[in-house]
Amino acid sequence: MDKVLFITDTYKDLNIKKDTSILMIEEAIKHKFNVFQCEINDLFVKDGIVYASSRNIISAGLTQVESILKEDLKVSDFRFSFMRKDPPVDENYVNALHLLGLAEKQGAIIFNRPNSIKEFNEKVFALHFKEYIPHTLLTSKINKIESFFESHQEIIIKPLDGMGGASIYKIDDLNEENISILNEMTNSGKTQIICQEFIEDIYDGDFRILIIHGKPFQKTLARIPQGGSFKGNLAAGGKGVAKDISDFQRKVGEEIGNFLIKKGINFAGVDIIGEYLTEINITSPTCAREILDQTDINPITEYFQKL
Repeated sequence: MDKVLFITDTYKDLNIKKDTSILMIEEAIKHKFNVFQCEINDLFVKDGIVYASSRNIISAGLTQVESILKEDLKVSDFRFSFMRKDPPVDENYVNALHLLGLAEKQGAIIFNRPNSIKEFNEKVFALHFKEYIPHTLLTSKINKIESFFESHQEIIIKPLDGMGGASIYKIDDLNEENISILNEMTNSGKTQIICQEFIEDIYDGDFRILIIHGKPFQKTLARIPQGGSFKGNLAAGGKGVAKDISDFQRKVGEEIGNFLIKKGINFAGVDIIGEYLTEINITSPTCAREILDQTDINPITEYFQKL
């Protein structure tokens, strides 16, 4: 039985009912893989060989998780390894990518490819497709942000390494409080952040399009802000509603998918608001479970069928 490895956050902290990584583990078990799991700090090198101290996952149902103690296994001995650690892509994350890159040279097959995750920051990645993005400024300088605000009057600011709607702010006034936020986020002009014009279509949903082996999946998840918030992220209280993919979303998804597959990125999440591309997520894209629950169509089944 072929072994596969999932590199995730601490297993006990994963949401059994919602996490896409858990859905992937369940699907791998259905496909008769011998499934193992570890965290990034379980990766190590001995005598030049990359190992993972891994836990064998026997089952991963909605109500229980069973496993046995960790054992040291060569990463190159797994049929596939799946890097599913959530951001931030900090020093420890990047160091893990270095080790996984070495493991690739030893024969490991890793998705998404470590070098591509290092190359493409998720917030910056969308800039490669500038014809689809809203007006965007990436800078650390407060005066440039102030000028950008004057041009648009309503802007969104967010860090380069955030996720789940954390530290995202809507600026509609350059008052003392918001200037303080800008100073804090830019570390007084030393740290770059993303600034984008505010898109009113967010209230109709921030659409997640899953890109599976280079192709956009037929169902999307509209993450709709609730309670007066502008954040559609599910982690920030947004409501997920599964919908058929639109012609525009399919067009953008296909174009991005063609680029991704050439980079060894076979599972990604593209975020679209109205007719604007806002992010391309390649670290640990989510929303597959919500799509399955609402449509009875499983994106992860398609993913494993084409591995």
